[in-house]
Amino acid sequence: MHAMKRTPRLFVLLVALLGLVAAACGSDNSGGSAAATTVATTGGATTAAPTTTTVAVAGNITVFAAASLTDAFNEIGAAFTKAYPQAKATFSFDASSALAQQITQGAPADLFAAADQANMDKLTKAGLNGAAPQVFANNLLGIIVPPGNPKGVKGVQDLANPDLKVVLCADGVPCGTYAKQILTTAGVTVNPVSLEQNVKGVVTKVTTGEADAGIVYVTDIAAAGSKAAGVEIPKDINVVAVYPIAATKTSQNSAADQAFIGFLLGSQGQSILAKYGFLPAA
Repeated sequence: MHAMKRTPRLFVLLVALLGLVAAACGSDNSGGSAAATTVATTGGATTAAPTTTTVAVAGNITVFAAASLTDAFNEIGAAFTKAYPQAKATFSFDASSALAQQITQGAPADLFAAADQANMDKLTKAGLNGAAPQVFANNLLGIIVPPGNPKGVKGVQDLANPDLKVVLCADGVPCGTYAKQILTTAGVTVNPVSLEQNVKGVVTKVTTGEADAGIVYVTDIAAAGSKAAGVEIPKDINVVAVYPIAATKTSQNSAADQAFIGFLLGSQGQSILAKYGFLPAA
């Protein structure tokens, strides 16, 4: 009689234990998927609901990105695909102003990564962003000169020398806007020999000997390697370039969009950006 009374209790304990094991196994997620646990509120207390929703990250996304992000984003794209083998990011690099215009005219972009807030605002004011922009990096400006600095440029004041061939980014292009702010703060007037449509154009003019100096991002000076040298712009007249990213309203792959943004803001993405000289987002 005693044995018969204990058997049902033992059976109930075994069933409960098996249920816990099954639940633990079912909660394991890997291989390019993102898990989200729903939350229920009962009587003022918040508890996790027993169901879990898994969203697979797969497919191609097109990222329109500022030209200054070229090297860093190419490496981040490869690392992103390694983390999510079924997903791939394809990039289109240009001036943020040109990319913003292309998106507003219907160009098929899933994500927009700008080098300033002003051009991102063009997207949001037109209602073409699918989510609120997030800042993922900062940058500084510097003076790029040929190797050895043959003209002996020491600072922003020297750019006013009429014998110096200076090249800048065009108005509206972030690097042009930032350069204008720096020159205004320094009280320096410059007559550039050309105005380029993106920062890479300024770098090319200097590294090919067509110009003596230009104002670009410090990350572009570093990327030029032995083909160029840099002159520091003091902090009191320099500006901080802000880099926001947002999904577009027309994107058809929100899971991959959010996975890329999450990767960019995560430790690996931030580490790659730092490797190329970008500063972390404030």
